[in-house]
Amino acid sequence: MVLLKVRYMRTFFACEICYDIGEILLKHTGKFWMKVLLMLALCSCFSAGSMALAEEAPVQMKSVRISWEPVPGAVSYQLAIMKNNENLPENIISVKKKIFSTGYELDTSVMYAARNYYWKVCPLNYKGEIMGSYSELKPLVQGDINPAAPKPNTQFTKMSYSPLYPVFSWIPHQGCKSYDIQVFREDAQNKVYKLVREIESPGEMFYEYAGYTWPGKYYWQVRGRDASGKVNSEWSEPSFFTVETPVKVAALGDSITHGGGAVCTPPSMTLYNWETYCDVPVKNLGRSGDTVQTMLDRFNTDVLSFEPKILVVMGGVNNFREGDTAWNIEVALEEINNKCSRAGIIPVFATATPVNPVLMKSTIATPAANWQQEQQLLNDWIMQQPYHVDVVQELTDENGFLKAEMTTDGLHPDMQGKKIIGEKISEYLLKRFPALQLEKK
Repeated sequence: MVLLKVRYMRTFFACEICYDIGEILLKHTGKFWMKVLLMLALCSCFSAGSMALAEEAPVQMKSVRISWEPVPGAVSYQLAIMKNNENLPENIISVKKKIFSTGYELDTSVMYAARNYYWKVCPLNYKGEIMGSYSELKPLVQGDINPAAPKPNTQFTKMSYSPLYPVFSWIPHQGCKSYDIQVFREDAQNKVYKLVREIESPGEMFYEYAGYTWPGKYYWQVRGRDASGKVNSEWSEPSFFTVETPVKVAALGDSITHGGGAVCTPPSMTLYNWETYCDVPVKNLGRSGDTVQTMLDRFNTDVLSFEPKILVVMGGVNNFREGDTAWNIEVALEEINNKCSRAGIIPVFATATPVNPVLMKSTIATPAANWQQEQQLLNDWIMQQPYHVDVVQELTDENGFLKAEMTTDGLHPDMQGKKIIGEKISEYLLKRFPALQLEKK
């Protein structure tokens, strides 16, 4: 109220000046021109006052984007909007369920008191049930008001090395049904970034199938399109990653090496990547969905490009769960071993993790009836290799299954399981290869 009075006093003072000018004009120019000039001066005064008021008015809050850190084991999230900062059930205005990202853009165009509202979020399990407590209340106005673009939520800069096959992920933008992605690489000589890749994505994440082997600095950005295919957002802020070569240690594998977990959290976040829990920096060469044969096929381009001294090899689960035999898996792994020898690389084979057929039946597909027998034969072969590490003992229950408390879908170990794998591999590398002087993170 005091501020308004000050503004109107300023306008009144300006009008007083105009009146004084008018008196002077009356004496020297005559009544007609005095009236014309006086009206122009008055209009200018009132316009200035109105502009001052408009500049101080709050921006209309049409939407707000809020975000949070991933919760271990959460498949999705439930968001509650509160009318004030009193955490009472009767203060809940709106609830949004099954949010499969670590953020949400809320439509506040019809929430006329949205600036006074608060929010809280809780994790949900695979069945959509609350599996933990709500977060603390936070004001909506602390979020991103009226965002013009999606927001990348990748964590490549928190990793020792960016993954060979990055997964681009972001918080969805309101009204977007598909997305465009652009990737740029730095031209260091000319000090500019040049476009090297364009991608179309139907959802809020994209599993890159083109490996980034060329060293240098990169960034990616994303924008959205509506249901008709029309662009309806600006490009996001750039999100950076770097490709370095050579590296001392790399890891070749499938989705268990690539990362991600609890069904919906992608490898672009560190929580479910075993490399996160390894004290030795490891270049992630994993690719989701790989069999040992496809791992072998990409050895020359994906492994040799980084010239590692040590290659951790972990695969086979996508073979034996589909009914493939240990013999066929071993043939491919033996060829990977031979390629390593010819390139002067030390191969370290990690045992293949078990699956949980009970959970897989309801989430992915029932594994082949002989999976357990073939897994055991494969792991017997791995344990006979000169360099090997057993990572499965603490992951396995009394039935030989992947422990239910360590997996959501029955195939991929979640955080606790990935932590065990990373720590086992770290311990082995540091103990077995002191001469290589492997640096710790």
